[in-house]
Amino acid sequence: MSARVFIVYYSLYGHVHAMAQAVAEGVRDAGLEAELFRVPETLPDEVIEKMGAKSFQKEFQKLPVITPDELAKADAIIFGTPTRFGNMSSQMRSFLDATGGIWSRGALAGKVGSVFTSSGTQHGGQESTILSMHITLLHHGMIIAGLPYTFAGQTTMDEITGCSPYGASTIAGGSGERFPSANELAGARYQGRYVAWIARQLAGKQNEFLS
Repeated sequence: MSARVFIVYYSLYGHVHAMAQAVAEGVRDAGLEAELFRVPETLPDEVIEKMGAKSFQKEFQKLPVITPDELAKADAIIFGTPTRFGNMSSQMRSFLDATGGIWSRGALAGKVGSVFTSSGTQHGGQESTILSMHITLLHHGMIIAGLPYTFAGQTTMDEITGCSPYGASTIAGGSGERFPSANELAGARYQGRYVAWIARQLAGKQNEFLS
């Protein structure tokens, strides 16, 4: 049975977007279609312009906006968010806070959940951001998938790099000047492929457990 893999994310300057594209490549490498969505923006246009993000946002906002109910159509959901003081962005938090309806129905129980992120500095909260999102996914009954150590790139000592066993990540730099490295993109592709592989094994079987 085929499985549907959603990549649901928020990106302000494009770093998470670049990682999402690599995650999607990994899903496709595993033989599944990657469906990309963005969560609703909560910042006014004038604020986005003052933050210097208007140029990228013109492209990013072409992506379809997902609704909480649509999440239930996926067999696996890979969430992406920038780090905000060691936690997810307010846009992602606002979206997840609106998923009470599908939570009450157990609509995500037994589905695969995974997270990738971006932070401004090497120790800027990448791991805590992913782990804090895992809490919400566990409340939904999702099966958490991280980035296994079989992706050897996360143990490299040759360069500064993101990625951890919790999920792929990138370091954007204090001014957003650094975009994902080849190693970080490789980690994102690996995570996408890994999640797609798990989703294929579980596709259509959630109801067996829930019935």
